[in-house]
Amino acid sequence: MRVPQSWLSELVGELPSVDETAEAFVRVGFEVEEVHRAPELTGPLVVGRVLEIEELTGLKKPIRWCQVQVGPEQTNGVICGARNFAEGDLVVVALPGAVLPGGFAISARKTYGHVSDGMIASVRELGIGADHAGILVLPPGAGEPGDDARELLGIDDPVIELDVNPDSGYCFSLRGLGREMACALDADFSDPAARVTVPDAEGAAWPVVVEEPERCPRFVARRVDGVDPRLPAPWWMQRRLLAAGMRPISLVVDVTNYVMLELGQPLHAFDAGRLSGPIVVRRARAGERLVTLDEAARTLDADDLLVTDDSGPIALAGVMGGASTEIAGPGPDGTIDVLLEGAHWEPTGIARTARRHKLPSEASKRFERVVDPQLPPAAVERAAQLLVEHGGGTIADGRTDVGSVPDRSAVTMPLDLPDRVAGRAYPRGATVRRLGQVGCAVELVTGDDGRAQVLATPPSWRPDLVQAADLVEEVLRLEGLDTIPSVLPAAPAGRGLTPAQVRRRAVSRALAEAGYVEVLPFPFVGPAAWDALGLDADDVRRRTVRVLNPLDAERAELTSTLLPGLLDMLVRNRSRGAADVALYHVGQVVLPHHQPVAMPAPPVDRRPTDAEYAQIRAALPAQPLHVAAVLAGDREARGWWGPGRAAGWADAIAAGTLVGQAAGVELRVTAAALAPWHPGRCAALRVGDWIVGHAGELHPKVVEALGLPPRTCAMELDLDALPLRELRTAPRVSPYPPVGVDVALVADTAVPVAALTDALVDGGGELLETVRLFDVYAGEQVGEGKRSLAFTLRFRAPDRTLTSEEANAARDAAVAVATERHAAVLRA
Repeated sequence: MRVPQSWLSELVGELPSVDETAEAFVRVGFEVEEVHRAPELTGPLVVGRVLEIEELTGLKKPIRWCQVQVGPEQTNGVICGARNFAEGDLVVVALPGAVLPGGFAISARKTYGHVSDGMIASVRELGIGADHAGILVLPPGAGEPGDDARELLGIDDPVIELDVNPDSGYCFSLRGLGREMACALDADFSDPAARVTVPDAEGAAWPVVVEEPERCPRFVARRVDGVDPRLPAPWWMQRRLLAAGMRPISLVVDVTNYVMLELGQPLHAFDAGRLSGPIVVRRARAGERLVTLDEAARTLDADDLLVTDDSGPIALAGVMGGASTEIAGPGPDGTIDVLLEGAHWEPTGIARTARRHKLPSEASKRFERVVDPQLPPAAVERAAQLLVEHGGGTIADGRTDVGSVPDRSAVTMPLDLPDRVAGRAYPRGATVRRLGQVGCAVELVTGDDGRAQVLATPPSWRPDLVQAADLVEEVLRLEGLDTIPSVLPAAPAGRGLTPAQVRRRAVSRALAEAGYVEVLPFPFVGPAAWDALGLDADDVRRRTVRVLNPLDAERAELTSTLLPGLLDMLVRNRSRGAADVALYHVGQVVLPHHQPVAMPAPPVDRRPTDAEYAQIRAALPAQPLHVAAVLAGDREARGWWGPGRAAGWADAIAAGTLVGQAAGVELRVTAAALAPWHPGRCAALRVGDWIVGHAGELHPKVVEALGLPPRTCAMELDLDALPLRELRTAPRVSPYPPVGVDVALVADTAVPVAALTDALVDGGGELLETVRLFDVYAGEQVGEGKRSLAFTLRFRAPDRTLTSEEANAARDAAVAVATERHAAVLRA
């Protein structure tokens, strides 16, 4: 939220310097994102009137040669490429000698065959906004040619940009921020909503039927007839909109935006001449579509709340209006009739609709954080008065006000509770004074125990004040969180990290040292992810836990595998130019129960009993810790030493065995077939006979569906399924040298390498230290259907130097077991 300091001062009186004002916001709990000071702009900057425009031809882009009056008797020729102004318009001209923000110096220069004696400036070039679609056109009467434009534009008015907390929706307005500033400075606050007189009105401005009162508790409408839509908003209004980061568009739109910024109530203006029949607020029906103001045709969901008339949907409630009833051009008499809508919408429904349609708007941003339900009549009346004042309209008889808002319940709090929570004594009367400043109606009563209590009724704009702790927070916040004494509690003696935490850190460190980069992927998925991975319809990984209020409607499920998020990150990194990518993530997945388990409601007035706590834990889905890695591109970089090596299935398997080593577990690797891996290049990672993960190359169809590089590889392993080694024995290092022996075994191609390796290990006995495959050969020399597998066997004794006879005997024993189990033959 951008707050012009001059606008804020109208509500709280004279303000200190902009830095002190920003510091005051910080004191009451707001984060100041940036202070926009006066732009660095020097030299002559004047108002100009466009007298003549000549379109230059024969050029690659549209260029205009303009005669601009920049003084009572001075006219300059200026070259300009913008096309959003016409003869007679008032513009801002930077004359030679001016220096615009960014050090852009203006001088007379020859271009396109003419001498351009100055520059017609845009909002962004002047440093007062971000709009660069065209130059800044001032409304008629804003000034005269030659007037100093700095004062007219309010360039010297600083703007404070704030990050408003999600539970402080009332602060998305000058009304809310002004109240907070008054609290910070202990100043008087002038409520702009209280200045608006809402007169009695008989009858309805327009017939309205609300079929969903739970989602639309209140709907107010007021009609203004005879508004001239060709008239611009007054310059003071446009200037404030620009300072607040909004682009002036037209009188009606600017008025509704201004009232929204001033009071916090989003409004919508319908062209009354394009409405047919009564307005009905209802849910969308199957197959309905709506073209919104951004000209997008949207297919509606049954959960969407609509504003409709006899023609069908005319607005997506609380989010955006429809194109069919937007303010059009003037009628035959040069005017239009405007129906102003100010409603109060249920916040969660608005949030769901905005996310579902990927349509965040200034209105939805406020409604989903709760808007003051008492504001609609005042806001609609304020907008109507502005349209009468600046658009020549007349307020029609009648006001529609459907629905009501229930009264707020009072909250009881011990008077000394803020002191006890903060650990300090506040001045007498501070609690009552601070709660009164935020708008609470406060009474002092005596409790049953004879102690003084505060009975506070929160104002309509503070729905977050529902319990005593909320009132305590307000007192502490306004009295200054920095005044609360900070006492560091003594840390109890402990055992440090748990074995599971040690294992997790060891695994993460091992992968990072192996060249993988840790990432934090998006933990939510949708049905499209499972289709892209090629999972069968009955695949257990498709059973997920659905999020009731998802951040992304298309990815509303908690993931049951880490691969979708990691592969998304891989694609994103490749699109940013990273050719060789190796990523990993250690995180939880969520596995639902086979049958739904009801979650008991825990008590809030006491600690749950052991039985209640056990029920809560039993209702939660399983959330095992997984580790996953993905690779694409080269695993070994090319250079003067050679061409490099592309990542392959063996690297994914090596990542899995590395995880096992870091966890103190030796994993067995066996052939497997599981989507999304290639059935011929997929391995199962086992602890004994129990499968704990898979690794290998992804299926080509998966690679194509996700837009991955060819031969992308992946590994995923259930870290919680590995046995936890709390006490790891130190490895015994023998001081005696090893003896290496190579053997080549010829076996059927159907015999897995892992099976032959297990046979050699079992036969090699205690002297066998490692087995490593270093060559595979298939050809005429070994026969059809056969292949030769060459292994290096390394033997070592812990207490002596092995003789060649002992090593050969151990080798023969290892080969004998391989021959017995798999009919392997020692190749000559």
